[in-house]
Amino acid sequence: MSGPRHVLVAGASSGIGAATVAELLERGHHVTASVRAPADAAALEARHDGARLRVVRFDVTDTARMGEVVRDVAAAGPLHAVVANAGIALAAPLAHLPADDLRRVLEVNVVGQVALVQAALPALRRDGGRVVVVGSLAGRLAGPMLGAYAASKAALATTTQVLRAELAPRGVPVVLVEPGVTASAIWDRARDATTDLRARLGPDVAREYDALWDDLAADASHNAERGAPPRRVARAIVREVEAPRPRPRRLVGRDAHLAAAIAVLPGRVRDRLLAARH
Repeated sequence: MSGPRHVLVAGASSGIGAATVAELLERGHHVTASVRAPADAAALEARHDGARLRVVRFDVTDTARMGEVVRDVAAAGPLHAVVANAGIALAAPLAHLPADDLRRVLEVNVVGQVALVQAALPALRRDGGRVVVVGSLAGRLAGPMLGAYAASKAALATTTQVLRAELAPRGVPVVLVEPGVTASAIWDRARDATTDLRARLGPDVAREYDALWDDLAADASHNAERGAPPRRVARAIVREVEAPRPRPRRLVGRDAHLAAAIAVLPGRVRDRLLAARH
C-alpha cells in the first residue's frame, strides 16, 4: 500500500474499534468512525486531532441512515477499506432466551454487518477497496450462556466466507479477523442488558443458572485484567487494511489458535473439554 488511505470503521466507541481508529490515525490514514451515542462521539473526537478523523453516528440496524453516511463518505474520495466491528453481547441460557433478544443480537452482529458491506460495495468496487470483518473465537467454539453471541459470530464467519467468494472475482477482498480473549468493554456494556434479562426470566431460571452467570462475571473480570490489549487486535486489523494481498482469515492470540484447533476435534472430545471448563 502506498500512502494514506480513507478507512471507514463501524463500531468505534471503545475496545477494538477505538484502538483500530487510533492505529490507523497513527499510521497516517484518514478515518471515518461510526458510533451510536453522542457521548461516545464526543469522547472519540476528544482523544484525537480532528484533521484526519471524522466521527459519524449510526446504528447498523438503521440501514437508511447507514446508507446515507456511506454514500457521503464515498463521495468525499476513494474508500480503501471498511472495518465491520459493530457488535453487542448478551449472556443468557439459550434454552430460555426470548426470541426478541436473540433476534436483536443477530440483527446487530450479522444482518447489520452484511448491510454495511452492501451499502459500501459500490464505492469499494469503484475504488478497489476491501472489507475487514471482526469476528470472535466464539464463532468457532461456544460454551454455555453464550449461545446468542456465539451463534451470531458463527453466522458472521459464514457470511464473511460467502462474501469473500462472491466479491473476490469483482476485485474486493474480504477478510475475517478472529481475536481471542480481549480486554474489551463489550461485556461491560452487556452487563445492564444481562441484568435486565435475568429479572425478566424470573426467579426459577435465575436460580437454576446463577452459578453459570457468576462464572461468566468472573471471566469478564479476568478478561479485563488479563485479556489481550485491544491495540494488539487493532494492529492485526490494520495489517490487513494495508496488505497488498490480505489474508482470507486471520487469528489473533494463542487462545484463538487453540480454539480453532479444539473446534476441529471429534465432537465427544470437544464436548468433554468444554464440560471440564464449565
